[in-house]
Parts: sequence; structure tokens; C-alpha cells
Amino acid sequence: MKKILVTIMLLWATNVFASDAIYTSFFSNNAVGGYDTVAYFTVGKPVKGSSNYSTSYKKTKWLFSSAENLALFKANPSKYAPQYGGFCAWAVAAKNSRASGDPLRWNIVNDKLYLNYDKEIQMLWKKDISGFIVKADVNWPKLLND
Repeated sequence: MKKILVTIMLLWATNVFASDAIYTSFFSNNAVGGYDTVAYFTVGKPVKGSSNYSTSYKKTKWLFSSAENLALFKANPSKYAPQYGGFCAWAVAAKNSRASGDPLRWNIVNDKLYLNYDKEIQMLWKKDISGFIVKADVNWPKLLND
């Protein structure tokens, strides 16, 4: 029974991912795990957002650490939103699939934010970032339409 329940949950989670343009965790509707996406660019590190400074973008709630960061995001959300909807950039590139993106495993490349699944995957990602970006840019539109 336990195996059946786990299988059903995995299938459900895969279907949820398949229909979402923005990754959110199983128990939350917050993009980027509730972290302030603008802070990666302005202070160079992950900073937790606050529900006092929030907006909706692509049917997902985004939290920010300040009114200034919220205003920056609202003025240009595509500049600050992570690539591939915050899903793991390596998984999109190397596996042509979706996996959760960890807001603590990030890189900014050419003024774009990329998230990875975990530390090990981020090490793989760093071996050929530009090559993986090329692959992910091809794969992502197809994953959005699946």
C-alpha cells in the first residue's frame, strides 16, 4: 500500500510540474521558495521575502524583502524571474525534464538567474554552463507545452 501511495504522489507531482510555468514547492504557491529574486541581483545573495511585499506573476505569488525590490520586479519581471520558471536549469538542459530548483543553489549568468536542484547538480552545471544554457533554451519551450 505504501508503494502504491508513493507512486500515486509521484505521478501527481509530475503532472503538477508539467502544467506549471513556475516552480513552487508541493506545499506552497511561492515562487523561488519565498526568496526575493531581485536580491540575487542587488545584494548578490538569497534573501527571504516577506508577504508584506508580494505580487502575482504567471499565476504564482512572488515575495520580496522590500518595497524597492517589489517595484523593480513589477517594472520588469522577466529580468528578475529565474530562467526556466525556477526549475533546475541543469535538469532542463541535460535531462529535458523538470526538477525542483533550490533557491540556495544559484548562479547569475549574463544577467539572468539560474537555479539548480542541489549542490552536486550545481557542480555538474558549472562544468559547462554556456553549453547547458544552449540546450536548456531549446528544451524549455517544449517542456512548457507538454
